[in-house]
Amino acid sequence: MITIKQLSYALAVEKTLHFKKAAERCHVSQSALSTALNELEKQLGLQIFERDNKKVLVTPVGREVLQRARNIMLQVDDLTHLAESQKAPLSFPMSLGLIPTIGPYLLPRILPALQTQHPKLTLNVVEEQSHVLVDMVRRGEIDTAILALPFPCEGLLTFEFWQEDFFWVAHQSEKHSDQQEITSDELDQAHLMLLKEGHCLKDHILEACKLKGQKANHGFGATSLNTLIQMVIGKLGTTLVPEMALDTLIAHTPQLSAVHLNEPGPHRRIAFIVRPNYSRLSSVEALISLCRECLSKQ
Repeated sequence: MITIKQLSYALAVEKTLHFKKAAERCHVSQSALSTALNELEKQLGLQIFERDNKKVLVTPVGREVLQRARNIMLQVDDLTHLAESQKAPLSFPMSLGLIPTIGPYLLPRILPALQTQHPKLTLNVVEEQSHVLVDMVRRGEIDTAILALPFPCEGLLTFEFWQEDFFWVAHQSEKHSDQQEITSDELDQAHLMLLKEGHCLKDHILEACKLKGQKANHGFGATSLNTLIQMVIGKLGTTLVPEMALDTLIAHTPQLSAVHLNEPGPHRRIAFIVRPNYSRLSSVEALISLCRECLSKQ
């Protein structure tokens, strides 16, 4: 009979493409893992992995087997958590994914409240780009994630809980830096610095400024808002940041100005994403309520 343990071993090998690392991940000996997988392949009558001394490959039919194994493990996980879903929300371990343009600015607001209001919660935080987090939620590797919309989340539930606009950040020596509002037409696109490709914030800014197909200054390849702000301080250009990050980024930099982007908004929508059959929705709802409460105080 095929066992849950065999399926979990197979998924660990798929994840690592390495039998020793998979065994360490499953806290078993490499020989025990190999024996279990050999027995699984024997029971199925097909080969899931091709392996030699140097590498492990997933066979074409193995991909289908592993996808079905993943679905089974997700259902087992939901079944395991069914009893927990009847307990008080946020009273058991949870894993939360955050994108880099949200995590550093949201966590300082919500963590103190979580520790006070839900002391039993153990929160495991994963910071990754949006496409990685969407895949992790789909695979059941994390419970939920917070993304900025719009972003493709087909097959997942989205719970929008916050909206915000962008602010143009510039050195006070820049033209327009003394204004309260600025339009995209007033922005000097040649000196507008954005995050590198792969960060959804860049796409949201280009959309809000109607700059699709046009070029901003990509020469620096910045991967964080903090880096962009340091470049603005150095008078290398200007940038746009979400309202959530504004105080953290420029509170102690009097030489910088923040000007509201006067374009139709909201420029960015923030949402939790979860799997449709996720059994702990009450905990996600509790997190949503707490995030709204904390953000409304900014």
